[in-house]
Amino acid sequence: MAVARARSVALVGVTGRTVEVEADVGNGLAGIHLIGLPDTALSEARDRVRSAMVNSNYPWPDARIIVSLFPASLPKRGSQFDLAIAVSILGAAGLVPAERVADLFFLGELGLDGRIRPVRGVLPSVLGAAKQGDATVVVPAANSAEAVLVPDVRVVPVAHLRQLVEWLRKGDDPPEPQIEAYEEPPRSTADPMVDLADVVGQPVARRALEVCAAGGHNLWMLGPPGTGKTLLAERLPTLLPDLELDHALEVTAIHSVAGSLPSNAPMVSRPPFVGPHHTATAAAIIGGGSTIVRPGAVSLAHRGVLFMDEAPEFPRHVLDSLRQPLESGRVTVSRSAGSVTFPARFMLVMAANPCPCARAEDQGDTCRCSPTVRRRYLGRLSGPLLDRVDMKVTVARSSRRELMADRQFVENSKTVAARVLAARERAAKRLSGTPWRTNAEVPSSLLHADYRPSAAAMKPTTSCLDSGTLSARGLDRVVRVAWTLADLADKDSPGEEETTAALSFWLGVES
Repeated sequence: MAVARARSVALVGVTGRTVEVEADVGNGLAGIHLIGLPDTALSEARDRVRSAMVNSNYPWPDARIIVSLFPASLPKRGSQFDLAIAVSILGAAGLVPAERVADLFFLGELGLDGRIRPVRGVLPSVLGAAKQGDATVVVPAANSAEAVLVPDVRVVPVAHLRQLVEWLRKGDDPPEPQIEAYEEPPRSTADPMVDLADVVGQPVARRALEVCAAGGHNLWMLGPPGTGKTLLAERLPTLLPDLELDHALEVTAIHSVAGSLPSNAPMVSRPPFVGPHHTATAAAIIGGGSTIVRPGAVSLAHRGVLFMDEAPEFPRHVLDSLRQPLESGRVTVSRSAGSVTFPARFMLVMAANPCPCARAEDQGDTCRCSPTVRRRYLGRLSGPLLDRVDMKVTVARSSRRELMADRQFVENSKTVAARVLAARERAAKRLSGTPWRTNAEVPSSLLHADYRPSAAAMKPTTSCLDSGTLSARGLDRVVRVAWTLADLADKDSPGEEETTAALSFWLGVES
């Protein structure tokens, strides 16, 4: 009896967990048996591995083969275990030294001709392997640029099973990853040609966009069609700074698992922009799946912008499902097979028409909707959801004279982004030593302790709290926006002016 071991990685959400793959080639009825909670794609690995070995001119053992994946209680899904299964069988059959494969990690799907095909989730898998310390990971050559993003990990790219076996037999230096030189990483998943200077006639909305970018706040825009709501939302990513390295790795890991990494760069270095259609289901927004749980729009927008255009057209239960990730910055998807948690700290931008017919009465059009219809339409945006939106802006249609007058005050994205970066650096310096980097992330407990504005600055909120128009959660939002306004104004702390402006932003839309 001969036993050989290799290692691979199973993904639970975006977290990699080490899996030990054991192969036992011994006496008995010839056949291969796979144990350890494999799914359908993994159960089919026996046929892919056999064909790949035979077509690579390696003999298939005419014996009983048992392949065990440990821990047995952890569900294993996908085809990334093919390479580890093949190597462990080759080691048990004596075709490669068993001691050479015991400490390596193997990721990759095998083609029937022996080619090693790329797989999803290589970055989080390599991150999981790196937790073991001094790890060497064998990956498909097509995934090598993504794998080398993880520091302190030795990456061995292979394109064919024969290439891997010959290296294991000879013990030569492994092939080095061939990293292509990319001219420039993608700016974001939004249109790279957009600029804030394209939006004319909406000075208040442009200012709100700048404040949202500086503090990471949520925004709701209400107005008739053609006023620039979508244009403004699409230009928000152009105001945001590049992702820091740890954030970029988080975002790249999510997009790697989802199979949506940009083809022209291995790392997502810019904040993503995700705009789902209003027919999207709750599973598409939050994440889900019957067998393999996939990240949803809220996770794909992690550290970026989630834009809900025509927000009242979304089903109410879909909108209300955003409440939990808006508070916690993560989302947990529970299925019968277990629960998976994905990061989901995003900026929510919602746009809505004032009524279903969307006629602008300020321009002489006659609205056909009754007050009841209007209330019912905007009532799809529940109070608890709007309570979590920091800023609310009414966007009206501009006359020709207003458009002409506003052109001289329009600034491009580069100019505004410089102010946003300075404000974020000021906030990061104030929050140094904490896990938070923007004002929107500061928890309520610290907001009213270490970062509470002066009593004079809080005076504008008193009457609103007494009348009930401002909730305790709303007060937290007002204070956070006031700190962002102070950062943009280069002040050490918010004063009454900043608090008044933040309160007006929070109360800006009455539904």
